[in-house]
Amino acid sequence: MRLVKVAAVLLASVLFAATGRAGEVLERVRSQGVVRCGGETRPGLVSVAPGGYAAGLFLDICRAIGAAVLPPSSRFEFYRYESSKSYNAVRNNEHDVFFLSASELLEENLIAKVVPGPTVFYQTTSVMVSESSPAKHLADLAGLPICFSIGSNSHRHLEAWFAAHHLDFIRMAYQEDVELFDTYNVQVCKGLASEATMLAQVRLDGGVNQLKSRILPELLAAFPIMAASGTKDAEWSAIVAWTIHTLLRAEVPTIEWSAGGIDSLPIDEVPELNLEKGWQKRIIETVGTYDDIYRRNLGEESPYRLPRGLNAQRENGGLFLAPYAD
Repeated sequence: MRLVKVAAVLLASVLFAATGRAGEVLERVRSQGVVRCGGETRPGLVSVAPGGYAAGLFLDICRAIGAAVLPPSSRFEFYRYESSKSYNAVRNNEHDVFFLSASELLEENLIAKVVPGPTVFYQTTSVMVSESSPAKHLADLAGLPICFSIGSNSHRHLEAWFAAHHLDFIRMAYQEDVELFDTYNVQVCKGLASEATMLAQVRLDGGVNQLKSRILPELLAAFPIMAASGTKDAEWSAIVAWTIHTLLRAEVPTIEWSAGGIDSLPIDEVPELNLEKGWQKRIIETVGTYDDIYRRNLGEESPYRLPRGLNAQRENGGLFLAPYAD
């Protein structure tokens, strides 16, 4: 399937003046006035509504990278990777930022093609049950039918969890998502295993029966999705990484004996990376902090209402910890 452009604004005619010779990617981005990002679509990370309107955490991070290096009137483009052929854009460095998991890197043989940058989202796999189900924990589904997409990460994680706990379940495997979700919605299977973002979407839709559901508390597994970039331009990889660190650090409040916010990451001007004064402020003014991005795309301000969980800062029980001036 061809790559699909899902978001763009007007091309800018005014480019930032570089303080030194920019690297290959930054030079291309500034000459064309656009940052090109890509990744697989997942609810809340990249969601395309009828009419082509797109939103999601990946898109906001792509926009943040653009804000660091381009004037406000520039644009960004997002491409959906939906087949092995579509990953040629990664292999050929046609795009600037790739949102990828380790499985995608391995399955598409991209290990030598990209620099695996900072994690932007920790995806988890879980099991969902109907609101009326007596199951409170995953072990309560032992011996019962559970639906899953055959060969998926969630399938592997489900098998591993039950094996580790010396339990078994009735396997109901499907190749097509529509058939999988319909079977769950009519409760032929008593649980549905999938990625948390997909479960949140299914829970929101409710199916033909408008089934109310809840996600069980145990995680089957978790894996990071990273903001990767090509291997040929270290300057650009550094810009991508420092942009994400800025988003994360900006949400941390200042407390006694510990500085917070972007002031605790004092790299406001970095001529060696061709970043002009005020680039961090532009990022926050454009998309907000990581917390702002999460809340509107996946959290309490979104239809999905997923808690931060592993995507919280370390002091709040999550896995994120941005570097700061200690």
